[in-house]
Amino acid sequence: MNMVYNSSNFCVLEFSDFGDVNRHPAGGFEIMDKSMRREIFLDGPRAQQFKREIDELLSTEPTFDEFDAFLTGYAGLMTQPLAMH
Repeated sequence: MNMVYNSSNFCVLEFSDFGDVNRHPAGGFEIMDKSMRREIFLDGPRAQQFKREIDELLSTEPTFDEFDAFLTGYAGLMTQPLAMH
């Protein structure tokens, strides 16, 4: 697990090389919206697309506000309630 991003609004974790061949073989990304208390896990092609988008965004050296605005685009997909462990 690698924390890719953490702000007062969002947290993004990258998981790699976990699971078996049939479930999340290449890992994925967990995106958490702290204010909505919702999250989503992206794997497979969605995770690969997200990684490309993050790499492109990071190449522009974004501010926290710009990164948060990017992640807001995923808010509509976040349906899983965020549970603290």
